[in-house]
Amino acid sequence: MLTNQHNLSANKLETLRPILAEARSLLIVMQDYPDPDALASAAALRALAHAFGEARTSLTCGGVIGRAENRALADYLRLPVRLFEDVDRSRFDVIALVDTQPGTGNNALPREISPTVVLDHHPLFPNTQNCKFFDVRPNYGATATIVYEYLVEANVDIDIPLATALVYGIRSDTHDLGRDSSRADLEAMSALYPKANHRMLSEIQTSKTPRTYFRMINSALQNAYVLGDCVVSDVGRIETPDIVGEIADLLLRDDQCQWSLCFGVFGDLILLSLRTSDWRTSAGSVMRTLVSGIGTGGGHRMMAGGQIRCIGDADATEARSQLEQRIETLLCDMLQITDREPRPFL
Repeated sequence: MLTNQHNLSANKLETLRPILAEARSLLIVMQDYPDPDALASAAALRALAHAFGEARTSLTCGGVIGRAENRALADYLRLPVRLFEDVDRSRFDVIALVDTQPGTGNNALPREISPTVVLDHHPLFPNTQNCKFFDVRPNYGATATIVYEYLVEANVDIDIPLATALVYGIRSDTHDLGRDSSRADLEAMSALYPKANHRMLSEIQTSKTPRTYFRMINSALQNAYVLGDCVVSDVGRIETPDIVGEIADLLLRDDQCQWSLCFGVFGDLILLSLRTSDWRTSAGSVMRTLVSGIGTGGGHRMMAGGQIRCIGDADATEARSQLEQRIETLLCDMLQITDREPRPFL
């Protein structure tokens, strides 16, 4: 571990240690639809808490673990993730947000509740600075890397399942260290990979999916259109929230585009995913501008996400129409697209 990383993690850990050691009960809150980084980070924080004290620990999220790979990871770790609305928050004296922050709009923690602990690798939100402890490192590719460094500093044994989860979490969020990754992520991967269950990594990555998944992929490709060097797809109503990110990743592989945007309706939300291979403009900044005033969003230089809340089908239709207008104006302005006549992708 580099000296600066070591000093930062060591100093942060000294502040975090008594919080976890004195906790009687710990509630770890992930984003509504946890990805591998969130699941791995939550499992690692639970291991850290158990190493420091005897806190009764529960993991929760506001939605579902939708993607087949993510469900396989949670099953492998035997993580009992509870629905947030079923949790009695009054029974926990410490609440930790992992891979998300207060006020981002992608977690179920009510705005009036300030968590005790926040661990994240996304850009710092103002509300986070009011929390008792926070460690937010936007220069890291994964929150799992941050918690891994805590485990190393605390000399906590990382068993095979946890090492496997941390590897998968880092690989997933950084696209095998090729997107928004740092030297810290590389060092964590190098140390963890020999300890991981490689067969299980392969099984998680190639988990079986229902045919509805392929129908959604087909619909997304059929509905996709091109604006300049950006390919856009409205997939309509979706059965799993993670599909918008998967489709955005897939569309970015088009050799004629540098940007991809996918959005779909899940429950009472319009979920958006933005990807880019253009280093000149930050996807996170573009997403924040795109949903400003109508939703919440953010992200990193090469990937971002957002959501717009709507009530009922009529509201969702109106919100999608408003979003399409913003795509044709704000998005084109930010990406300097002059030819604004949509062209079919296929």
